[in-house]
Amino acid sequence: MSSISTASPLDVELGTGKPPLLRAEATGDAPSWAAEHRDALRAVVAEHGSVLVRGLGLRDVDGTGAVFSGLATGLMTEKEVFSPRRTYSDRVYSSSKWPSNQPMCMHHELSYTLEFPGLMMFACLGAPTAGGATAVADSPTVLDALPADLTERFEREGWLLTRSYNDEIGASVAEAFGTADRGTVESYCRANAITFEWQPDGGLRTRQRRSAVVRHPVTGRRCWFNQIAFLNEWTMAPEVREYLVDVYGADGLPFNTRFGNGDPIGEDVVQLLNSVYEANTAREPWQTGDLMLVDNVRTAHSREPFEGPREVLVAMADPIRLADCSPTVEVTAG
Repeated sequence: MSSISTASPLDVELGTGKPPLLRAEATGDAPSWAAEHRDALRAVVAEHGSVLVRGLGLRDVDGTGAVFSGLATGLMTEKEVFSPRRTYSDRVYSSSKWPSNQPMCMHHELSYTLEFPGLMMFACLGAPTAGGATAVADSPTVLDALPADLTERFEREGWLLTRSYNDEIGASVAEAFGTADRGTVESYCRANAITFEWQPDGGLRTRQRRSAVVRHPVTGRRCWFNQIAFLNEWTMAPEVREYLVDVYGADGLPFNTRFGNGDPIGEDVVQLLNSVYEANTAREPWQTGDLMLVDNVRTAHSREPFEGPREVLVAMADPIRLADCSPTVEVTAG
């Protein structure tokens, strides 16, 4: 079932199980069209949490970067990456390098940092032959659908992210922090409430405790805002998890999540979180030239497995401080 949204000057198609869809007529000049409709597009995102714009005909990095810059109030440089990206141009990146046969489960970008994007922008320059959708889920709805005792515990304790950096798997220290200089990395960690410990082999282990539930800085709505399920060991493919534990040990996984008090999160909890996300997922296959805008606090996003080449550009914009989102736990290093 579908309908048309009339709250903004643009006609947005609303369909069950699909993200809001807007059909654009850019007449070959996507940056000008985006600039002309900037306020209306942002109004759609404010109303619905996301929008997929079809018909812009995005084909190249320069034009896409111009669209991103025109729609944002400010583009961000990514820090604390969990997976490497290619940098196409200034603050315009590839999607994360992640095996095409494995999903990237629902998450909110950089929700473990003290300053994160308020707006995520995605542009498809090359659609895969199958799969690969950037799906979305409404975080207030997900929060309401989760068991109250579980969300109350996460509100009370927060969540803990543990990371192990090395040069063999995941993001390296240099990729995550923009430098390999120990002093600079340590200064960043101290300034951002991250506990750090250098390993004998030169690797780095970190811990940081963050809120799992925040309030949207504009609407005040309570949002399930974290990467608890995505960065947990039980979301990994079983064979991948077993291999990593065998090679690096249970404490040496590239990333893992725990309850805020340090207790392990069971496989049953992770399965529950992912099943609630799935029940509230909206998806639409990419078409080459598409643009997608996502409110990063209101809306979680994922990347589904795919076949064939897939080229999706990403920009992070409109930075928001965690302190401005009514965190439920004190920011600590863990």
